[in-house]
Amino acid sequence: MSKRISAKYKIDRRVGENIWGRPKSPLNRRDYKPGMHGQRRAGKLSDFGQQLMAKQKLKGYYGNITEKQFRKIYEEAARRKGNTAEIMIGLLESRLDAIVYRAKFVPTVFAARQFVNHGHVLVNGVRTNIPSCRLRPGDVVEVREKSKNMALVLEALQLAERDIPDYVDVDPKKMTATYVRMPEFADVPYAGTMEPNLVVEFYAS
Repeated sequence: MSKRISAKYKIDRRVGENIWGRPKSPLNRRDYKPGMHGQRRAGKLSDFGQQLMAKQKLKGYYGNITEKQFRKIYEEAARRKGNTAEIMIGLLESRLDAIVYRAKFVPTVFAARQFVNHGHVLVNGVRTNIPSCRLRPGDVVEVREKSKNMALVLEALQLAERDIPDYVDVDPKKMTATYVRMPEFADVPYAGTMEPNLVVEFYAS
């Protein structure tokens, strides 16, 4: 497992944006990059630098996705017919951990991965502990009965800082979420600015 979970909010400062929209983000206190040179005036990024930053931001947003996993998602998107950037976003959003996060069963994407890993989730009635599991439209994700009263879950359901997108149909009482369709980029409620087209350029160059 990636060690990024212990320093998740450093990603915000590194990319200079509160990418999850969380009130705990260090950017709410220090709007400069981490490290001894963080307060220096930032120089203008090259095209490659902009592409790299876009890739790091998008990859970081989805939590503990490794570079190998992320590149595989790009490669699958590139093989499919259509807009590679749009397809890549759709593939990222169809991951089980992403849907658990979008359904507000947990407060963060990092918690979503751990929540799935620990076996708290059923997919179509079957216990599933693989965060990267790809969902298909119509699949139903459910919090296990024993896990419904966890403080983490109850806290997440009360969060007002983010909305549930329309490609996930959630029943908060039953704690179930139906994955309705693969979303387009414009459908995804990113708190920060994402540029998947630059990510495609990064890998394609």
